[in-house]
Amino acid sequence: MSATRLVDRGVIRVSGEDARDFLQNLVTNDLDPVTPERAGYGALLTPQGKIICDFFIVALSHEDGGGFLLDVPLLQATDLMKRLKLYKLRAKVALDDLSEASAVIASTDGSPLPEDSGLVYADPRLPALGQRAITDRAGVEEIAADDTETYHARRIALGVPDGGRDFAYGDAFPHEALLDQLGGVSFKKGCYIGQEVVSRMQHRGTARTRIVPVVFTEGIVCETGAEATAGTKTLGRIGSGAKGRGLAMLRLDRVADALSEGLTLNGGGLAFVLAKPDFIHFPFPGEPDFGAAA
Repeated sequence: MSATRLVDRGVIRVSGEDARDFLQNLVTNDLDPVTPERAGYGALLTPQGKIICDFFIVALSHEDGGGFLLDVPLLQATDLMKRLKLYKLRAKVALDDLSEASAVIASTDGSPLPEDSGLVYADPRLPALGQRAITDRAGVEEIAADDTETYHARRIALGVPDGGRDFAYGDAFPHEALLDQLGGVSFKKGCYIGQEVVSRMQHRGTARTRIVPVVFTEGIVCETGAEATAGTKTLGRIGSGAKGRGLAMLRLDRVADALSEGLTLNGGGLAFVLAKPDFIHFPFPGEPDFGAAA
């Protein structure tokens, strides 16, 4: 099978006549382009601009009852529900955690999912990731294998971070987790929680720490959470890894200094080099236009 069930994902439904405005006022991305034919990607932030939870936003048609389904990290679903209820106030919105009855599946090789996969949507972060779907948990094993290792290996090879693996919820800014590069932040929409901090980082170019793809020169990946260093300098931490590749949360100015000094970059004692994917558009260490405010 070219599809796998992502057992670490949950589903929350947001419905009611105020559902779109409710989410629009909370999340980092613009809800206007989100339709039943086009899913969105965004996050709920703290007032200090750090990521509480990132998720996919899938619009339901009138035939399906309207509203939205949120494809969320399962471990964050309960906390996200509490926070959404906190912000609900008098909005005409209903919130339901559908995680026990639902399943999220994803393509493991970028090919289309089977036609009977449920509510199918293209991964809005990167076309190469292919399709995802929300479906009933009952019978999901007939359309999706248990092959999350292959899915994550592909994700890592494409350079796409995953919350809880490559960045810690409550501790990372959207720029650090590449939401600005992967279509998860709108810099044109109205206010949302944490917007002031995110906008300041964007316009002042103060996002010095970023998750970047790395390639281990020996083809062996170090353990998640290992310290990244160059000589005696600490650069950051290594996130998830597979098949000789990984993702690392690094201070890019320190990486640039290390490269200019001819130092080897190491993660858990294993040498690595940076690998810039096409979707990254910020200045990269080693490039002529790289500056301290990367």
